[in-house]
Amino acid sequence: MKILVTGGLGYIGSHTVVELQQRGHEVVVIDNLYNSQESVKSKIESITKKSLKFIKMDATDYEGLLELCKLETFDGIIHFAGYKAVGESVKEPLKYYHNNLLSTINLARVAVELGINKFIFSSSATVYGDGVSPFDETMPLLERTNPYGETKAMCERILTDTAKASNLNVTLLRYFNPVGAHESGLIGEIPNGIPNNLMPYVTQVAKGIREKLYVFGDDYDTSDGTGVRDYIHVVDLAKGHVAAIESTKTGVNVYNLGTGKGTSVLEIINAFMDTNKINIPYVITDRRPGDIAVSYADATKAFKELKWKAEKDINEMVKSAWNFEMNLK
Repeated sequence: MKILVTGGLGYIGSHTVVELQQRGHEVVVIDNLYNSQESVKSKIESITKKSLKFIKMDATDYEGLLELCKLETFDGIIHFAGYKAVGESVKEPLKYYHNNLLSTINLARVAVELGINKFIFSSSATVYGDGVSPFDETMPLLERTNPYGETKAMCERILTDTAKASNLNVTLLRYFNPVGAHESGLIGEIPNGIPNNLMPYVTQVAKGIREKLYVFGDDYDTSDGTGVRDYIHVVDLAKGHVAAIESTKTGVNVYNLGTGKGTSVLEIINAFMDTNKINIPYVITDRRPGDIAVSYADATKAFKELKWKAEKDINEMVKSAWNFEMNLK
């Protein structure tokens, strides 16, 4: 298939492009480089030994998207492009609503107009709100605890309604907490400024870029008081997107992509220290606004219908993340 990947030079997008190319699909990437680097293109090409077409473009640019999709004949769209920091979304909600909703609306418009009938959307476990884990796809979506999660839920609704009114086949992938990096050490998570996610902060402390790690809250109702999340290796996550674009199911389909197991922040820190033989100094600080205590997936449906499951464990996640950090110049 020929696939348009928005945000394809970003963290999850780049790993998905690698898996798509290795499966023989033709990929065109658009990315505005807001939270990515153009140098990732050559790194993807180095891994796959294939050329990659990249166009610098913002997914909120409807006319640009329409022109591109008229020139190319795409079989499907995988939409990653969006702002993704929970804390920032609480501080700057309008920025998140504008970018995340408009990009999705414009891509859906173009898909319907031009008859591109496969649309894979990068959603999030945050759509479940402050519900009770494990989350499964049949659960009602409770009120979201932050604007980021709200934009994901709204985009899901937009795409679902569009699919009902057209021939668009939509897959909503609700994923949990991607970590780790490609085994080559060439691509991984490169945050702008201070990392919003746990793993890149841990690796930057290990490398000496940051003095210490801040653990946001140790008074949650969990085994050790720290937040529990379903950490999934980014390569497993990427393979989930390949399974979704290759699926023959029609209509609207929703899948959780996770391991089905919760791991606390302190467990991640200890696994990193044990596996990589490095000490991580950390301090406990206040909870972050918008965070919940426990979030992990029931990923049974993805296994049954997409024949996909997460295969890499926590040790592989922390080892590959550190390998990538050490390769960064």
